[in-house]
Amino acid sequence: MAEPSDHLFTFSEERFDSSGVSCAARVYRPADAGAQRPVVVMAHGFGGVRALRLYAYAERFAGEGYVVVVFDYRGFGESEGEPRQLLSVRMQHEDWRAALRYARSLDGVDPQKVVAWGTSFAGGHVITMAGSGEPLAAIIAQVPHVSGPAAVRSTGLRAAAKVATPAVRDLVGSWLGREPVRIDSVSTPGHVGMMTTPDARPGMLKLIRESGLSEGSYPQTVAARIALTIGTYSPRRWAGRVQCPALVQIVTDDTITPRRVAEATAAKIRHSTVKLYPGGHFDPYVEPLFETVVADQVDFLTRYVPTTATPRPTGEPSAHEVNLRQRGQV
Repeated sequence: MAEPSDHLFTFSEERFDSSGVSCAARVYRPADAGAQRPVVVMAHGFGGVRALRLYAYAERFAGEGYVVVVFDYRGFGESEGEPRQLLSVRMQHEDWRAALRYARSLDGVDPQKVVAWGTSFAGGHVITMAGSGEPLAAIIAQVPHVSGPAAVRSTGLRAAAKVATPAVRDLVGSWLGREPVRIDSVSTPGHVGMMTTPDARPGMLKLIRESGLSEGSYPQTVAARIALTIGTYSPRRWAGRVQCPALVQIVTDDTITPRRVAEATAAKIRHSTVKLYPGGHFDPYVEPLFETVVADQVDFLTRYVPTTATPRPTGEPSAHEVNLRQRGQV
């Protein structure tokens, strides 16, 4: 059932299937339903859930006339799936493809105008999706994870060593059918956790507060085995194959997804728009930076995937041309 959230849009809680598991999706629709609209598909970063500020972005996009689908990965948030908090790159890629299929099937959606929006770890996912042939009209990658080795280096050897033992225990336990060994996705320096930079814990706490949640509303853990493979996941390998327009948003003092590597990755994307902001990894989600970041996203969307037939920048491919090219038809 659609709930009125604003005079500009409504939203409803829906479900879609990913490999036989039910995933939760909030679907926003513009109030002035009519012609088929572009759709923006959104998911969170490492261990995150959609309730952590993604609705704030979605409301802005819906208010501009876009259909928006915001989903949780299997095993996280409101989605089903066991074991809980199991972060698998392969599974999350499957969830992304399922979510994109679902978005294309919605009434009132133009299936040729699908935008993938990802932040942090999911920022890497959308680069991978676009580069591996998923037909997309555009992508938005906010503070994206682009290099596994760079992420491990930014974590530091001591922090990496602290997660090694629980990671091995978790992996071995999975072979024996045991419950996962879970560790904090965000913690403080010197403690066991996947992100332990000085700004990580304060940044997450602010993100929780600004989302209207309290600590403990959602588990802030992941199955430790991801620590053994995160260093091998480098979406930048796909950057040169991305053919659709891409907005890559980078912060100057990112200690989790380093600026230098992100800029080098964005430079490989043919139709990239790069925006640089002062601040750290968790700053784009909240004020004072949020308003600037989301305004740039809306500007990018209206330029490259407009809700109406407005002229696009000279030399840039249309959404239809991008889809044909990605399918090898041109």
